[in-house]
Amino acid sequence: MIPLKTKLLFFIFLMSFCAFSQELPPIVKYTSSTYGAGNQNWMIAQDQNRYVFFANNDGLLEFNGSNWELYPSPNETIIRSVKVIGNKIYTGCYMEFGFWTRQTDGKLKYTSLSNRIKNKILDDEQFWNVLNYDQWVIFQSLDRIYIYDTKTGTFKVIAPNYKITKSFRTKNGIYFQTIHGGLFEIESGKGRLVSNNPILQSNRIVNVFSIEEGLLIQTQLNGFYKLIGPTLTKFSTEVDSELAASSVYSSQLLSDGSFALGTVSNGIFILTNEGNIKYHITQNKGLSNNTVLSLFEDADQNLWVGLDNGINCINLQSPIQNFVDDTGILGTVYTSKLYKGNLYIGTNQGLFYKDHQTNGQFKFINGTKGQVWSLFEYDGTLFCGHDSGTFVIENAVAKNVFSASGTWKFETVPNQKELVLQGNYYGISVLKKINNQWIFKNKIVGFNYSSRYFEITAALEVYVSHEYKGVFRLQLDNTLLKTKPFTTYSSPKKGKNASLTKLNNTIYYANKEGIFKLNNTTKRFAKDELLSAVFEKEEYTSGKLIVDNSNKIWLFSKNYIHYFSSSKLSNQLKQNVIPIPASLTNSMLGFENITQISNSNYLIGTTDGYYVLNINDLSFKNHSISFAAITTNKLNESFVNRDIKEEGRFSYDENNISFNYTVPEFNKYINAEYQYLLEGFQEDWSEWNAKPTVSFKNLPPGYYTFKVKAKFANSALENSIEYSFTVKKPWYFTNIALFVYLILVLVMAQFIHKAYKNYYQKQKEKLIEENNLLLEIKELENEQEVMRIRNEQLSQDVDTKSRELAVSTMSLNSKNELLAFIKEDLKKTPDDGNRSIKSVISTINKNISEGDSWSVFKEAFDNADKDFLKKMKLAHPSLTPNDLRLCAYLRLNLSSKEVAPLLNISVRSVEIKRYRLRKKMELSHEQGLVEYILAV
Repeated sequence: MIPLKTKLLFFIFLMSFCAFSQELPPIVKYTSSTYGAGNQNWMIAQDQNRYVFFANNDGLLEFNGSNWELYPSPNETIIRSVKVIGNKIYTGCYMEFGFWTRQTDGKLKYTSLSNRIKNKILDDEQFWNVLNYDQWVIFQSLDRIYIYDTKTGTFKVIAPNYKITKSFRTKNGIYFQTIHGGLFEIESGKGRLVSNNPILQSNRIVNVFSIEEGLLIQTQLNGFYKLIGPTLTKFSTEVDSELAASSVYSSQLLSDGSFALGTVSNGIFILTNEGNIKYHITQNKGLSNNTVLSLFEDADQNLWVGLDNGINCINLQSPIQNFVDDTGILGTVYTSKLYKGNLYIGTNQGLFYKDHQTNGQFKFINGTKGQVWSLFEYDGTLFCGHDSGTFVIENAVAKNVFSASGTWKFETVPNQKELVLQGNYYGISVLKKINNQWIFKNKIVGFNYSSRYFEITAALEVYVSHEYKGVFRLQLDNTLLKTKPFTTYSSPKKGKNASLTKLNNTIYYANKEGIFKLNNTTKRFAKDELLSAVFEKEEYTSGKLIVDNSNKIWLFSKNYIHYFSSSKLSNQLKQNVIPIPASLTNSMLGFENITQISNSNYLIGTTDGYYVLNINDLSFKNHSISFAAITTNKLNESFVNRDIKEEGRFSYDENNISFNYTVPEFNKYINAEYQYLLEGFQEDWSEWNAKPTVSFKNLPPGYYTFKVKAKFANSALENSIEYSFTVKKPWYFTNIALFVYLILVLVMAQFIHKAYKNYYQKQKEKLIEENNLLLEIKELENEQEVMRIRNEQLSQDVDTKSRELAVSTMSLNSKNELLAFIKEDLKKTPDDGNRSIKSVISTINKNISEGDSWSVFKEAFDNADKDFLKKMKLAHPSLTPNDLRLCAYLRLNLSSKEVAPLLNISVRSVEIKRYRLRKKMELSHEQGLVEYILAV
């Protein structure tokens, strides 16, 4: 007999296995470290901008879809309640309540209401709920209810006899429950007992809902009750026993009429309005925590969950449903197939299946333990490609038909219905159907490479993609026994995560360089520009190509899932883009898989399960983009929030500007994308990007307009936003400063012009004066030259006349000497000579000039050659007058023969005189006497 403990463990295992088999809506998880506030979140609200607010332990927490912001409570206590009413966010905390309003810079500002009635608030009072009804706002503590009239600004206080557990709002009224007192309704500002049924006195009420018959009351431990008039009856659900064990703490009536119930220890139950269970979401199914403190349905029908540790957002209306295997029993999903009403999942743990129409558990198919690569349906048979070989699945039983090596994939053989090709770890082999049974036929000889991706044509040509060796082309014989020598393509090249597939009888190959299409005529690959555009802008992560049952080809990139379908009016492929990034889907790069399980539903495998995508529901409405904040800062200073409503004017040094914008959407898989343009700084729009902020540094002075547009689920939003602002010029570049500069420039120009004018006038005058001076100098020089020439002429004339006088004197002297000689000769004649001789002598005496002829000659010579005799006497003091006389004659360049008569001596005597003169002058032998005298 099996021990009881073993049975219990086996039962728990089955229950947990069943638990993770339900496909659930996506859950977006926000941890306390993500939103930067306390763990616990007590109440949730949403404003008209679709911003979500949380009553958090650390204050009022705001989330705009892109950024979180925490506003500490005014007295630094836990905020217990929050409610958006109109354009105000009302909150309640410890001994304080009031409202927050949005300022022009996008931030919230608090205004206290409790200060007006501070004397009425009890000591240690906390406000756990905020409700509204018409013009009144109700603040509920555990002791009192304060009713605030927004029109008159007055308060009314309701003080029951017992502690208040909770207050509720329905379509028709405001209710509250007191301990041991029952259920009350507020009428005319007072509490009126509605029911004091013992069940309501002894059970804590979690929520009250309006129904046609009356009220539907949900209790903490005993489920639902209907209150119709005074009668209280039980409203049973499928989960009453689980709710009793789980303790319901919060609840929410959803827009589709279903109920969301948050428990203390068992997560969330979502029930239909009939009480049937729709979802049970717990921590092991994706919830962050099993203790649910608050629930709220937003305008997009997302269910927000305030947990004891974190915040979750459940996308109830998402076109995507999750199956998350947190236990690790299922493993990573590599392939899937819907076959005969069962959903088969091939993982790294083996092959599993379940009834597709139910939320039943996945069951393991014995014998398939290990890696499953592919599932292939053909001719009513389901094939399983496995690490151990090939299995045929019949009635959830695996039959091994090939075990020589692992099997990657399968392909049919054209015109040979009974044959199937399978790509193995070591080549390609053939399966054959004989007597309605599939058996291994043969391995194709001549090709032994791994054939993870291959396609076959009608001409029995096989194209194989090998990640590390590239693309091969094989030509099989008609018997499919062997291949001729195969061809290895040099282009396109091999590549990481490359793959190959066939669409519309055309083979496509994809790698990081793009997607290439085979030309069936030339047998060459050419790049397909339309498909290759998917991998532009560094979008390539995997070249995996998948063709579904509807003849769509699927591709996966960094930020998108793409599928191309044939156009109805042409053979051109039409692109469709699903903005789901690979980082959110936990897909395996190179092993992405997608299976069509209905006309519009597709199953995509992930590392921890799978998700189901409905491509017809990928349309979202009512989203809009808005500015969250605009900040500026000076260099090395903190940011300052700016008015987002009015046009901005910033000083020149506040030219570092950041824009924060958002589309308040909270979908787990689909992100909003943004495109911006700063007119005055950019010419073209930016690329689409999921980042909801952009900063511009050191903008030059000028006028700018910042524009942003967004798209969600690849659909452009109707609205776009813009913000105009001016970066002012520094004071020294303002118009006034420029005008002053202009005046200064004009004054300076005038001053400089005048200075230059004066300078050039002075220069001109100076130049004229210098020219005049030069002219005067020139004239003086000319006059001096004329005078010099004239003096030279006069000197020459004087010299000439002096020389002539000297010559004349010399002639006169010669004549006197001659006459004297004749006279002397005549005197020698006897006395008794002829009277005529005496007469001649008398005549000679009369004609001889009186005075010293030498004196006359000397004077004439001095006039002709000034100071010569003085110079000679000075140079040679020993010279006698006769010596000087000889020098004078030699100066006249007279020969000795000519000098002799002048001295009345012989030529010989002249020579002797010259010799003596040389001695006195101490002339060297080489130096000529005449030359020396002429040089003096």
